[in-house]
Amino acid sequence: MHPTAVADARIDPRHPFAAHLRHVAGLGPHRSWTPDDGPLPALYLSHGAPPLFEDTPWMRQLAAWARALPRPRAVLIVSAHWESDSLGIASTAPTGLVYDFGGFDPLYSSMRYDTPEASDLARQLLAVLPETAHVHEHRSRGLDHGAWVPLKVMYPEADVPVLQLSLPTHDTATLLALGERLRPLREQGVLVVGSGFMTHGLPYLTREMLGGAVPDWSADFDAWAADALGRGDVEELSRFRLRAPGLRYAHPTVEHFTPLFVTLGAATDPAAGVTTTVDGFFIGLAKRSFQVA
Repeated sequence: MHPTAVADARIDPRHPFAAHLRHVAGLGPHRSWTPDDGPLPALYLSHGAPPLFEDTPWMRQLAAWARALPRPRAVLIVSAHWESDSLGIASTAPTGLVYDFGGFDPLYSSMRYDTPEASDLARQLLAVLPETAHVHEHRSRGLDHGAWVPLKVMYPEADVPVLQLSLPTHDTATLLALGERLRPLREQGVLVVGSGFMTHGLPYLTREMLGGAVPDWSADFDAWAADALGRGDVEELSRFRLRAPGLRYAHPTVEHFTPLFVTLGAATDPAAGVTTTVDGFFIGLAKRSFQVA
């Protein structure tokens, strides 16, 4: 049995994620991408932390999103949880996950996501980057929770190669240009994903938010982003430090917002507007997610 399936089989069958696994299994085989499908979209997703595995509606949304697309040949993901001064990739060979969180059920630190070897995707990546780009492979680094948590919900069989690319800067022009470099991968059946969270004001969580209240700073930032994304106003989004309401609270640090620019850069036309796939709030934080053609 696949090692991920072995670990998943140990989860209490009453747990919401165990029920999610049964739900996905009941959907039947997932049709694989072929060149006749054309380019896959690029995604920006609000990834959540391990409590995502307890949120049945959110898991259903992510699973439905994945099933609305052909099963990709591979996934290239940029996560808010790996910032670096230069481009790096995680190990192309199967290795342990990064459990970069604390304070949750110990179950989540024993989960596995043993995806196939990703050296072919690494070669595809290097082929589209500038010849002068130096990309270091961090052979001891596995996927962090900004990558494996949502992907385990979307592709729980762990049968799609995944390669994580570091987030090298928060300069929006540079990230848009990086996304543009990644655009040809979509034509090869690679799903390009920017993983963050539309609002991420963790220092400002309150008891009321944990109970479902949405603060103005989260709602206002999300509404501003939704409007600009819907209009394809990349310039407005790029000026988020000056233009976005509630920024100080919604993003006291910006690494959960800026992966969005990799996604937009990978779009065929970044100004064409986006298709929102998930909206709403989780403990008061906006989980808005979208795809671009």
